[in-house]
Amino acid sequence: MSIAVRRMSRELILYIFFGVLTTVVNFITYFLILKISKNYVFATTIAFIIAIIFAYITNKKYVFEKKTSSLKNLLKEFIKFLTSRAFTYFVDVLGMIFLIKYLSQGEISSKIIVNITVIILNYLFSKLYIFKAEK
Repeated sequence: MSIAVRRMSRELILYIFFGVLTTVVNFITYFLILKISKNYVFATTIAFIIAIIFAYITNKKYVFEKKTSSLKNLLKEFIKFLTSRAFTYFVDVLGMIFLIKYLSQGEISSKIIVNITVIILNYLFSKLYIFKAEK
């Protein structure tokens, strides 16, 4: 197996691993905040923010191993990350509406299809746009 294939396999495994951890962070944060605030919208928002920050840090440091040279570049990178995640959030919502309302698909099968699409898009945005290797 070539070095490039091994590196990509390692990267995908780490991406999936930290994706699962991000989901765990989201759920734990949601339930902790919900217990304190009793407001599911507030709890969802805080959990989403914490999960995004966790995902950014773990993707940057462990998955794509990207070093950033300045605070300006770090902020640009983080904004790219937030923007891409906001885009895939809309893909998620619009995909669910399209599949359920217009194609009469079930909610669970629609969520599975849309989530697979979102995971692939998030990986591609991270790999090719946010944390791309510099030349």
